Amino acid sequence: MNDTGRSVSLIPIGGVGEIGKNMWLLEYEDDLLVIDAGVEFPSEEMLGIDLVIPDMSYLDDKKDRIRALLLSHGHEDHVGAVPYFLARFPDVPIYGTRLTLGLVEGKLAEHGLLGRARLETVKPGDRVRFGAVEVEFIHVNHSIPDVVALAFRTPVGAILYATDFKFDQTPIDGKHTDYQRLVQLGADGLLLLLSDSTNAERPGFTMSERAVGETLVDVFREAPGRVIVATFASNVHRIQQVIDASVRFRRKVSFVGRSMVNVVRIARERGYLRLDDRLLVDIAEVDELPPEQVTIITTGSQGETTAALTRMAMAEHRLVEIVPGDTVIISANPIPGHERSIGNTINHLFRLGARVIYHAVSGVHVSGHASQEELKLMLNLTRPRYFIPIHGEYRMLVHHAQLAQAVGIPEDHILIPELGDRIIVSPEAIRRGERVPSGQVYVDGLGVGDVGNVVLRDRRLLAQDGILMVVLSVDRQTAQVVAGPDIISRGFVYMKESEALVGEMKSKVMEVLEQCHRESMTEWGLIKNNVRDVLSAYIWEKTKRRPMILPIVMEV
Repeated sequence: MNDTGRSVSLIPIGGVGEIGKNMWLLEYEDDLLVIDAGVEFPSEEMLGIDLVIPDMSYLDDKKDRIRALLLSHGHEDHVGAVPYFLARFPDVPIYGTRLTLGLVEGKLAEHGLLGRARLETVKPGDRVRFGAVEVEFIHVNHSIPDVVALAFRTPVGAILYATDFKFDQTPIDGKHTDYQRLVQLGADGLLLLLSDSTNAERPGFTMSERAVGETLVDVFREAPGRVIVATFASNVHRIQQVIDASVRFRRKVSFVGRSMVNVVRIARERGYLRLDDRLLVDIAEVDELPPEQVTIITTGSQGETTAALTRMAMAEHRLVEIVPGDTVIISANPIPGHERSIGNTINHLFRLGARVIYHAVSGVHVSGHASQEELKLMLNLTRPRYFIPIHGEYRMLVHHAQLAQAVGIPEDHILIPELGDRIIVSPEAIRRGERVPSGQVYVDGLGVGDVGNVVLRDRRLLAQDGILMVVLSVDRQTAQVVAGPDIISRGFVYMKESEALVGEMKSKVMEVLEQCHRESMTEWGLIKNNVRDVLSAYIWEKTKRRPMILPIVMEV
């Protein structure tokens, strides 16, 4: 709750100090609004984890106060956690634009939640009141259509949440950012701006999406065989430009990857993607066409292990085999943490004889985020009293704060947030209040939150040094060993080539058991600990490795 009715609380549950899992809360007295619900894709050390979502536990005892979930656009880092949010808070209505909700509907259907969802479609210019707070949806440009900034009119003042935007002067769909509304917000007096920091380190302006189209035409013109384009499935504008280039050079188009197929279907149904049915060809039939008449649009631009392009590069895709003469375009920049994965994919594509065009050697990608001069322009158009940089790693937030100072916002009017901060804003001041629970929740298969840091630590240990199991059977009455000890190794040593080491380990175990018997130690938990300690010390001395050691005692 807020200190008084003269302040608004803003709380980042995700999306600051990191790329992904964007989620903010806005609280005014008894009204609570949730802004975005995104996922973060796991880094390489998060072994076995499928997704990372925000920790929503702070909301558990506030269900009756949540007025709505408001979505800015349809990218995974802003809507990927909607099914997990809805499973927890089923009565909360969800507001978003047509394309955004179309993408959300697909996710909810996969989770069996679509029938219980209250989805409310809005369009740029709409205003919706939630208790004492009115929200206006303002159109901005990004790399996906139907993106909105959210303007909150509260009794304390106006607040603008402007995540994921750039000022594209020649947008693909012809729909420009609503500069007039941004200027009017500034003229009326904007209390607080929260603005996208992704490219705060990048000087100048971000190029228009149309620049990619020109590069694609040049690549298509020179391609002797098939053209295979990997991009984010949700980058509808990029997909449209690949389709346009294919039409220009009389190529049929095929889509590969479940998310790609789903997004294209939804975008076509809702009028955001122009594609004649006569140009479509099923991926199972592309080999029947001359290579120079084929374009394949696929997932896998980040080198994801199970994505279609990665399986093609590893010669594991059941329908597409990379051959000399293929041109592969990777139309995306690596997300931080994915550089090694995409690098491996590119190397394998080259080994298979493909011509590979990617971010480091060609202009086949432009960012959807504003660079420094555009970030300054947003600040100057809206002229906020207070400023909070959002959506970026910590260094990006710091750079954005410095840009704000450069255009005249006082340093004490700028706050760089941390996850879980309660930021209290009033006309008189901006400050931090008490922190709230926040952090990462891991999704592994159907499990949500049941894998934590301890489990991940064990997985890393198993990946580094393997596991060693010590199995023995004992008489329940006499506690004498009747079978074993048997040593089983997985990922530690190859048993057939390490017989001497294994024999010594068995001897060490027997020594421990004999000592425990002499000391009349009968508590098997203590005996297991002794076995583990002695073996761990011996193995480290001989191999400088620390496998996980599991003593298993079976009573017979």
